[in-house]
Amino acid sequence: MITVKEAVGADLTASAWVTQHAPKIPRGGRVMDYACGHGRHTFWLASQGYEVLALDQNQDALAAVAEKADQLGLPVKTQVIDLEEDNWSLAGSEHAKAYDGLIVTNYLYRPFLPRLPELLKDHGVLIYETFAQGNEVFGKPSNPDFLLCPNELLGFAGNMQILAYEDLEIHSPKRACIQRICAVPLQSKT
Repeated sequence: MITVKEAVGADLTASAWVTQHAPKIPRGGRVMDYACGHGRHTFWLASQGYEVLALDQNQDALAAVAEKADQLGLPVKTQVIDLEEDNWSLAGSEHAKAYDGLIVTNYLYRPFLPRLPELLKDHGVLIYETFAQGNEVFGKPSNPDFLLCPNELLGFAGNMQILAYEDLEIHSPKRACIQRICAVPLQSKT
């Protein structure tokens, strides 16, 4: 049997931010890897015992994720979805308040950013990490549409309890300006 590392490869190593904060997600819980790409977090989370739904709009990438997950016997489901369609198809669906964890990395689509917490259970954990202004000096992404403004993640997470937040320049795995947050929904008082 091949290992996760052998199947996925070093180029798909999980983010240190994700691996640091994932233990806050209840063990064995349901996790959505939103805009999963080639599945680096999908595979890592599933290998840690989480049930993972990998979402992306790239059918070929998701087919490869599904095939690798099957080879490894990992609890992964995939769903092709247009992450930028006009009406957010995840709203009011079986995905609403269904996840113990939500992972988003290297992806930004501002119109749906405030809606992401709708996917989390009351004690669900959001782990989000993407590029920020200043990254243009290091290469792509350099388009302002794909770079967070200073403290932008804090603003969107105003209805959440912030467990950890950083807005910084990193040097590994490559130099980049990023913002990252780990947060849980505020509990409503009824």
